Amino acid sequence: MEKIPKVNATTSIKMLSVLTQPNFPKAAIGLEKQNITALSLQKEGRGFGIKQAATIELPSNLLTPSFLDRNISNARELAVLLEEAVASAGLLGQKNWSVSLPSNTARSAILTLETASAKDESEEILDWKAEQSFGAPTGELRITRQKIAPDKEGKSRYFATAVKLSVIDEYETIFEGFGWKTGLILPRAVSETKWLTDDSNKTDSLLISSQSDGFSAILLRGGEPAVIRTVTCGVAERNDEIYRLLMFYNDRFASGNTENLLDRILLVGKDLVPAKIKEISAEALGRALQILRPDEVGLNLPASNLSFDDLAAPAGLAAFGWR
Repeated sequence: MEKIPKVNATTSIKMLSVLTQPNFPKAAIGLEKQNITALSLQKEGRGFGIKQAATIELPSNLLTPSFLDRNISNARELAVLLEEAVASAGLLGQKNWSVSLPSNTARSAILTLETASAKDESEEILDWKAEQSFGAPTGELRITRQKIAPDKEGKSRYFATAVKLSVIDEYETIFEGFGWKTGLILPRAVSETKWLTDDSNKTDSLLISSQSDGFSAILLRGGEPAVIRTVTCGVAERNDEIYRLLMFYNDRFASGNTENLLDRILLVGKDLVPAKIKEISAEALGRALQILRPDEVGLNLPASNLSFDDLAAPAGLAAFGWR
């Protein structure tokens, strides 16, 4: 599998179905500020099980996820711990990896084309809109784009995610030192949306993925991103912000609509309390949302100390090895 080139890569990919391309590995690494997870999956019925996995903690300040600034304070130390995680999972023989990066390394947005244009003109307009949304020249970014359903006025829309090439290079350089190849690299929250893309479910679904300084939320409608929010807040403020998010959904999407309303939510993050989120949803929406369990979205966890919060993103990427 060839590595994605380190050039201006405004690559038009379908966020989830792009992974149907052959040879994506069935193993992935998840990098977070607090830990590293390495895993491989196996098919279990209609879902997936953990074949091999390990999570190890990182010292504070070794990894500081950022879109603009340097992420890794000591590349040699991170390399040692990365190898330890892979060895603990029994995956030292694995050479090809998908990688989920911390959500704060990326920025996501929905880009709308106001008018129909020729292909070359559309690309230029999308590049310009990406620069405005992400705050950096496209030549400094690796951008992935997924064409999604048009808006109510029929305007073309794209879900776009950007990571600075300089940030990706920090991580890829460490992988290259081991002779490992990295194919698919996506931020954590986008990786986790894999578990909400079951084509058989027509209702809206919501991912809330917490990080140390807040949370990312992605609303999916028809299996495609409809709303993306990144909220910066302290732990004490988190529940209030989630309430505001659900009220926004109620005002924007539920008013006058009785079909396919939001009925399920996937929580990823140790500081998110399912019972409390269910209570908040009942207050904001007038009905309690279903809090999805890992097995309900297709991931069977072993009876061990492994946590879905650590596994969700890398497992989401590894699952595409079967597409």
